[in-house]
Amino acid sequence: MAAQEKLAPLLGRHRDKILKQWQRELAALPGRARLSPEDTRRQADEFFAAFMSALASGAGADIATEDWKAVRTFLEQLSKERVLAGFSSDETATFIFSLKRALFEAVSGESRRSAEQVALDLWAITELLDRLGLHTVKAYQRSREEVINRQQAEMLELSTPVVKLWDGILALPLIGTLDSARTQVVMESLLQKIVETESQVAIIDITGVPTVDTLVAQHLLKTVTALRLMGADCIVSGVRPQIAQTIVHLGVDLQAVITKANLADALALALRKTGVTLAA
Repeated sequence: MAAQEKLAPLLGRHRDKILKQWQRELAALPGRARLSPEDTRRQADEFFAAFMSALASGAGADIATEDWKAVRTFLEQLSKERVLAGFSSDETATFIFSLKRALFEAVSGESRRSAEQVALDLWAITELLDRLGLHTVKAYQRSREEVINRQQAEMLELSTPVVKLWDGILALPLIGTLDSARTQVVMESLLQKIVETESQVAIIDITGVPTVDTLVAQHLLKTVTALRLMGADCIVSGVRPQIAQTIVHLGVDLQAVITKANLADALALALRKTGVTLAA
């Protein structure tokens, strides 16, 4: 019989005592204010039930097996919830490690057991909880990366809003650095809006772009080319004197690109291109 399987009946005899002590440990941990006592108690009960079930099945110390699946799933969901609640990785991992004291006292508290058996049981518990704690940290990191990637994607979309200025005229005001990833979003957003609105002219305003280097200029050229392939004209506005000088010094050929000093001039040109005449 595996050491972990032998633990099941022993810990089962002290279940209520273990849970009460563990909940006291959890209540004293950093970040406890973000969870209600009811949530703390529910999480402890759910984990301990799954933990005991795995022990009773003779799952062994390899937590990657099917017998530990329910425990792993619980810890992954717990990690995801705590990422969203603003917990740190160490605060999340202490959910597992704070159980050690209660289990150690339950194992060492039965006087009829030999010192050797107690030592073996304590080692088995330590091994299991350390592995489960490491799994919790890994799950936390994955969940955190997913949240960060989603937030970055959302921020990237928000930083490239396509605005309809007039029938047939779209504008895309850019603020900040224009890199490869952002250029891809710019092209996709503009091309999609061109198709949806059947616009003939797109204005890319770079007034808020702090610097223009060779890479930025190449990104602009790619965007203009993609728009032309869709049958739309493109005007780049916000070309300040400093940016114009930089482009000249870099030797980037933007002669094929229509440029204007400001958005108002670009809009006026776009209106003429679409055949709109404004009365004074």
